[in-house]
Amino acid sequence: MKKILVTGSSGTIGTRLCEKLLEQGFVVKGIDVKENKWNKHINEITTIADLRKKDFFEKIDSDFDIVINLAANARVYNLVVEPELALDNIKMVFNVLEFCRKNNIKKNVFASSREVYGNTQRDVSCEQDARIDDCESPYTASKIAGEALVQAYKRCYGIDFVITRFSNVYGMYDDSDRVIPLFIKLTHQNKDLVVFGGEKLLDFTYIDDVITGVIKIIKGFEEKKNEVYNLATGEGIAILDVAKIIQKEMNNETKITIEDNRKGEVVRFIADNSKAKEKLKFEPKIKIKEGIQKSIKWYKENIEN
Repeated sequence: MKKILVTGSSGTIGTRLCEKLLEQGFVVKGIDVKENKWNKHINEITTIADLRKKDFFEKIDSDFDIVINLAANARVYNLVVEPELALDNIKMVFNVLEFCRKNNIKKNVFASSREVYGNTQRDVSCEQDARIDDCESPYTASKIAGEALVQAYKRCYGIDFVITRFSNVYGMYDDSDRVIPLFIKLTHQNKDLVVFGGEKLLDFTYIDDVITGVIKIIKGFEEKKNEVYNLATGEGIAILDVAKIIQKEMNNETKITIEDNRKGEVVRFIADNSKAKEKLKFEPKIKIKEGIQKSIKWYKENIEN
């Protein structure tokens, strides 16, 4: 059975991935700069360390079969305001790859983002559509740089990889200011909602669909390796409509204000996930309305006072 290291194990995706891997009998260790506040057992198997500093090498075992690298500063606009956070992302990718190189770990999964596609004239993007010329923000640059490092470490050091490009992952274990948990929280508090970009249309992916895709990659790594996959629903929805669904599901009609798109953010994106469907047998199952219902239920059971 594979022994797996999950970086960013205290985050939204990391927590759920660790849960599902443990359920399936994998040996799992996590590493994160903060403790896991959602799951006591995952916290117990998580090493607290700063991946920006190479001394994390000394704090964790090295006998892993595969590393799932989720760790990142992941809020696009935050990195516009504080671009040094993008440099931190690049440092973390580099240090994790160095950890793999020095410990002869030959399998690496890197979590990238739909942000690498930038703002273009197309709505639907497939894997080969990512271009440096369309780089929209420091966060985007950090993900493009991360992908480049992963590719370079394959060519120079034989570390096989899979790059996954996520899109607006939402669901349990998220009390952040990402749009869905933020709108749920504000609606619950009877506060107005602000939509940045009335025309903004994005591909929202429920967390369990993403986790299913990642586990398919882990289980079939040898057949799936050295490729890039969009792990998203392949369906777009306007942010304004997301806000309206949340209001309806929570029986609340707070005011919705539309403001201009914020600097650095991708305005329209739908994933072409045909490659993942063909090669991974990836079949996202949760539509946006059901996903929001599940997210509200989780919020009410875990966050609501």
